[in-house]
Amino acid sequence: MPDQAAGLRARARPEPPEPGPTLMVVGLPPDAAAETVTERLAGWARRGRRWVGDPSAWRIVALDPASPHLPLLASQQRRWALWVDSDADAFRRAYRTLKILRRHPGPSRLLALHAPGLPRAGLLSNLQHGARHFLDIELVVLSP
Repeated sequence: MPDQAAGLRARARPEPPEPGPTLMVVGLPPDAAAETVTERLAGWARRGRRWVGDPSAWRIVALDPASPHLPLLASQQRRWALWVDSDADAFRRAYRTLKILRRHPGPSRLLALHAPGLPRAGLLSNLQHGARHFLDIELVVLSP
């Protein structure tokens, strides 16, 4: 006779949670943690960006754009982001990172991750324009 209790125990076991989406991030400063990216995702979620879902469920992977694994990862991972700082050298660093991605080859579409409140005019629009016209990279900017 089968053990009915064992069957019930097996059905009562909670299913492991499904893994959240992975976001590959290039250009993240060494002193910044994945929490910095998670906070940015949380800000978008609070403003109604439903695609974010639960910001804490995301698996954030910081990657050096010159990594020898970049071409393989670019073919395997769907979600990529470029960290853009707001200091005086931000454009130079971000554009250099995009140039490295183009040479290796890396992803051709990235989300611009930046500090809240950074206006689209200026740094972000210039970076987006340069990426598209000179590097054939789509940089998605979600600033207000």
